Amino acid sequence: MTSSTLKTRKKKSQPLILLTNDDGIFAPGLEALARELKKKYTVRIVAPESEQSAVGHALTLTQPLRVKEVTKNGRWYGFAVSGTPADCVKLALHELISPFPDILISGINMGPNVGVNVIYSGTVSAATEGAMMGLTSMAVSINAFHTDRFEGAARIASDLTDRLLQTPLPPGVSLNVNVPDLPLSRIKGIRIVRQGTFRFRERFEKRTDPRENIYYWQAGILPPPEEAPDTDHALLSEGYVTLTPISFDLTHYPSLNRLSHLTRKLAVKK
Repeated sequence: MTSSTLKTRKKKSQPLILLTNDDGIFAPGLEALARELKKKYTVRIVAPESEQSAVGHALTLTQPLRVKEVTKNGRWYGFAVSGTPADCVKLALHELISPFPDILISGINMGPNVGVNVIYSGTVSAATEGAMMGLTSMAVSINAFHTDRFEGAARIASDLTDRLLQTPLPPGVSLNVNVPDLPLSRIKGIRIVRQGTFRFRERFEKRTDPRENIYYWQAGILPPPEEAPDTDHALLSEGYVTLTPISFDLTHYPSLNRLSHLTRKLAVKK
């Protein structure tokens, strides 16, 4: 491939799967996922050129997005983008991948994306962006910050892909998948669960540089599970794969009527 022929084609007999992540194009989780999916599908990778963890749904608006073609072992591997995961999805669907993919998968992320932490997640935001653009999308994460055990999560993602191709998600909905860092034989099962309220505890390390200037490293602490047993964090911690359908509609519908008193006697017309 050359920079003048960035658009790619799929084999007519195979669904086209778009892969991205927030750990960067050289992340082992992404490579394991691509390797597994290529057994059955046409796979195209458009991922950040460097790690973009916890960038959320950020977009690059103040500088250009640059695309590089990446090869591995002498073979074409994917597109590396100088932007965020959401940038990668937008650019892939508008410029780099043709025809429109059948499914988008973001991952496999190093570290869980559960509870309110999904708000910060570039992995989950990439899947959300896919759903916003009308594409069946899922985010896949493993419950470990240091591991080389991605094969099980890749197998689970492949099986879920089979099912989502048969029965796509509702419009505007993406699937947040979290997998225990365990051999497949030790995983207890799969549960469809709600998102919990778990979050990392804030902690900052205060340091001083050689010029006596103070600076801080943000270092969140992972607390033990303290949630109701039907949440993503609790069941993931017990050894279950968790599936949580999520939406980019952040409206709290029960409050629409409850807050009507706020509009009374305001200096504007209703």
